[in-house]
Amino acid sequence: MDALILSCGTGGGHDSAAKAIVEELHMRGHHAVMLNPYTLRSQSLARRINGAYISMVQNTPRLFGAVYTAGELYRKLPCRSPVYHVNHRMVPFMKKYLASHSYDVIITTHLYPAEILTNMKNRGLQIPKTIFVSTDYVCIPFTEETNCDAYVIPAPDLASDYVRRGIPLEKLHPLGIPTSPVFANRQSKEEARRRLHLDPHKKYILTAGGSMGGGTIRETIETLMDGVAQRQDVSLVVVCGNNQELYNTLMAKRPKNTVIVGYTQDMADYMRASDLFVTKPGGLSSTEAAVCGIPILHTAAIPGCETCNAQYFHTHGMSQVCQDPHQLMAVAMDLLFDQAQCDAMVARQHATLDGSARGILCSFAEYLSK
Repeated sequence: MDALILSCGTGGGHDSAAKAIVEELHMRGHHAVMLNPYTLRSQSLARRINGAYISMVQNTPRLFGAVYTAGELYRKLPCRSPVYHVNHRMVPFMKKYLASHSYDVIITTHLYPAEILTNMKNRGLQIPKTIFVSTDYVCIPFTEETNCDAYVIPAPDLASDYVRRGIPLEKLHPLGIPTSPVFANRQSKEEARRRLHLDPHKKYILTAGGSMGGGTIRETIETLMDGVAQRQDVSLVVVCGNNQELYNTLMAKRPKNTVIVGYTQDMADYMRASDLFVTKPGGLSSTEAAVCGIPILHTAAIPGCETCNAQYFHTHGMSQVCQDPHQLMAVAMDLLFDQAQCDAMVARQHATLDGSARGILCSFAEYLSK
């Protein structure tokens, strides 16, 4: 099977899901290519699109919330969104690419490429079977105006949200969010700590703002750093992601009882080595944590789909939520030292998200491409 996996870097989760799919397909002996479609027009366009998103979530998350809210309002109108119309400009570039590359199936982990493919279909162009993979626990704005052959959603109980938006039930496949196999690895906490050179006798709180270091991570970090500075039995691990400015600022402070990490390929090991994960509720990162099996405390979300992610995880017993930064440290410490609650949370995570989505999705792609 020849598969084209489309994504773009407006949030690390889309690319992470795409890479997990590519990895699984390669393991099965298939040919799979991952592509940011905007690079077909120019690398600078792809960088501008990614950069605009990253800047917004890092510096003005409330503005992102306003944009998301506008999308929710716009989807009520009887016309196609600006996102659809802007992406029609990419049709000639994707048409030319597909004319010289043969694929049996196209899988997209991002809305924008799905809009490009829908534009192509609406123009009567012949394209391979298409699969849209949702990386959030909600039907995000404008998903309903796309026309893919199948929609892979995170869970069966989310189907009603997609159906009420107009996506046919028969196109919905609740297979889960694909994650890298490293998160399902059952390496012990002790082994992970040895590898990362962490103290085996302390409790560790891990915090991150996603791969982009966005959301309210600065306020979260300040609160947690102040809290652990007064303790000998608890340390903080801060993963800054691609936010180099944040990394430099924290390194200059040299806070007590805090380990500062920039972008890392060892996120799964840091999760296994830690006792509590304090994070914004990104769909992919939260799924990775649940597959890994670490108690999660969700902080204030970037307004929009992350609010829905936090609600889904909390109502299913897979996380706690703390919206008030002034209460964050107290809630974190209560959860950190409540072993029964932590064990129950991890049990719910493993019962709900077992890390098999990647393989099931690829089996489905094999079936659809025949």
